[in-house]
Amino acid sequence: MKRILTITAAVLFTLGLRADEGMWLLPLLEQMNGSAMGKAGLRLSPEEIYSINNTSLKDAIVHFGGGCTGEVISDQGLLVTNHHCGYSSIQRLSTPEHNYLMDGYWALSLSDEIPAPGLTVTFMEYMADVTDRIKEAEAKAAIRYKRSPERAKKAVDKARKAIITEFTKLYPGCDVNIYPFFNENVYYLIVNKVYRDIRFVGAPPASLGKFGGETDNWMWPRHTCDFSMFRIYAGADNEPADYSPANVPLSPRRHLRISTAGVRQNDFSMIMGYPGRTVRFQTAAQLKQMIRNNRITIDARTVRQNIMWDEMCADPTVKLQYANKYASSSNAWKKYQGMELAFSKLGIISREIAKERKFTEWVSETPERTEAYGNALADIEAAVEASAAPSEANQLYRETLRNIEIVGLANRYAILSKGSVPDSAALAELYKDYYAPLDRRVTAALLKHYRKRADQSAYPGSFGDGYEDFATLDIDAYVDSLFERSVFTSPERLAAASKAEIRRDPVQDLSLSLEELSSRLIKAVPARTDLDKASKVFTAGLLEWEAGKPSYPDANSTMRLTYGNVLPYSPADGILYRHYTTLNGVMQKEDPNNPEFIVPAPLKDLYKARDFGRWADPSDGMLHTCFLTNNDITGGNSGSPVLNADGALIGLAFDGNWESMSSDVMFEPDLQRCICMDIRYVLFIVDKFGGAQNIIDELDII
Repeated sequence: MKRILTITAAVLFTLGLRADEGMWLLPLLEQMNGSAMGKAGLRLSPEEIYSINNTSLKDAIVHFGGGCTGEVISDQGLLVTNHHCGYSSIQRLSTPEHNYLMDGYWALSLSDEIPAPGLTVTFMEYMADVTDRIKEAEAKAAIRYKRSPERAKKAVDKARKAIITEFTKLYPGCDVNIYPFFNENVYYLIVNKVYRDIRFVGAPPASLGKFGGETDNWMWPRHTCDFSMFRIYAGADNEPADYSPANVPLSPRRHLRISTAGVRQNDFSMIMGYPGRTVRFQTAAQLKQMIRNNRITIDARTVRQNIMWDEMCADPTVKLQYANKYASSSNAWKKYQGMELAFSKLGIISREIAKERKFTEWVSETPERTEAYGNALADIEAAVEASAAPSEANQLYRETLRNIEIVGLANRYAILSKGSVPDSAALAELYKDYYAPLDRRVTAALLKHYRKRADQSAYPGSFGDGYEDFATLDIDAYVDSLFERSVFTSPERLAAASKAEIRRDPVQDLSLSLEELSSRLIKAVPARTDLDKASKVFTAGLLEWEAGKPSYPDANSTMRLTYGNVLPYSPADGILYRHYTTLNGVMQKEDPNNPEFIVPAPLKDLYKARDFGRWADPSDGMLHTCFLTNNDITGGNSGSPVLNADGALIGLAFDGNWESMSSDVMFEPDLQRCICMDIRYVLFIVDKFGGAQNIIDELDII
């Protein structure tokens, strides 16, 4: 495998390859991308972006909350990320009396910053290729335990743990793990430092931070003010510490400078961040299965979300309670619909089949390749076929019956009450984001949806006395009885119930039945051993077949870099989208009767007065809101810094575009665009709209 990567690096940029595709590993920038990035317009060296021995740009980039990216923008540990990345934390901090999510918030001093319990920020300290060490352990184990794959696996796991222990001693207080790349053909050890005291600094109201809602999600032109700000706190030694009033703002090794020069078409751009997951090494058989599972998710979430939206629009308190639940569900729901459409329009499956046909022809050219890779595709297809039905059954269960909230409440209460009976404060927190009438409607709808879609062999068993046969169950009557009798519908009823009443509660019967069903469905899914083994072989074959072409691993929530340019695009014949939007579009989209397109009055006043301050674009005097690049991103890149040729911050990546929703599978150079928020819109909202001059003053603005 190492030989293949060396060959790839040697000829990578002699073939006229495009700069826009690729989620590149930082340690390989000098070897694989240095010259090409310079030709594309970068004015930094790879060493200034990623350095083992010195501070570099990578030291300002963080994994925010484990699912997004953020960047440090001051020498006092201030960071910025997307609004939708901070959404859940802001929602948890909000109450009807202090609704930071809907009203926005700005800390005008350090003492105003609000602790965000459970939120973490992670810095990557070190990254090293340990493939040779893992491969050596695998080879030794295969020889020593050739008749016992289980013992061989344990031996490799032991060797892996020894490597982790070795580096844990070198980096005390850090998290050390080994990550597989290229379907377990390459391994990197990564050392992370996790900060646990993170405080909320500021965000615009949701009407701006989520402007356009699901209507505009994944769409261009875009005008969403998608940012939020937090601060990293540390102990007196500048190291991670649990929350304490004595903690101080982090003194970071690096923070980003901010450029207000704006962007122009064809400008160089690069994005650093933590892309979550791509599947660019999957076969046609795997992609077909993925689309089938996605459709199960779309249909089930449509049922649940319609009820949630109806209840949220009817009651502001419910809207706050379910804002994050709805947003978390609807993002993938819409993405999967876009993927389905893109797969059809762009012929993704047929293109993959054509590629596999050519790969098979190449394999058959020599006996050595036939022996090494000849069975990989057939083995993958067989494994996918064997797991298809049970996989789909599990997906249906996860998207329906597992989302009955009252069962989750009962299970969480059981955990809380193991030590002692939860007090009123604990119960209030447990029920903070729960509304029983909504859950009642959702429970009935999901039970009906599951019964309609599931095979009878996957029906749950008895729900208790009188509710034994799911096939003939009067679901409405059952759900009415369940919610009328259960003490889990409110914290007051639960607090007043005896232990015996809680044990006999009808929700307990439902919970046991669903737990049994879940266990049965999971056991029916074949182990991934055969699929993983075949995928590893297929990927190794692809890398050898495509030696001399760009080769980067699938995203797996490790830090990557992608580079390209600021560009427009044409989604269809006769349509050309320019590369930027302005505040004019916000006003044009305004609809006071649609909660997705409400514009706050202070913003309208600033617009009418053309009071944009130093944040206006010099070319037209208008406030620019968003722009497009052709950088290669996916989920997890949300909040990533968009950097110019000098490494200065010019925007925040926050979305992909609708026409390329198949991008996790195949990069589409003519269509794929990254939607970015112009950093000047961020600064305008902080300054002119929020009045937080204290935040502006601590930034390094050029």
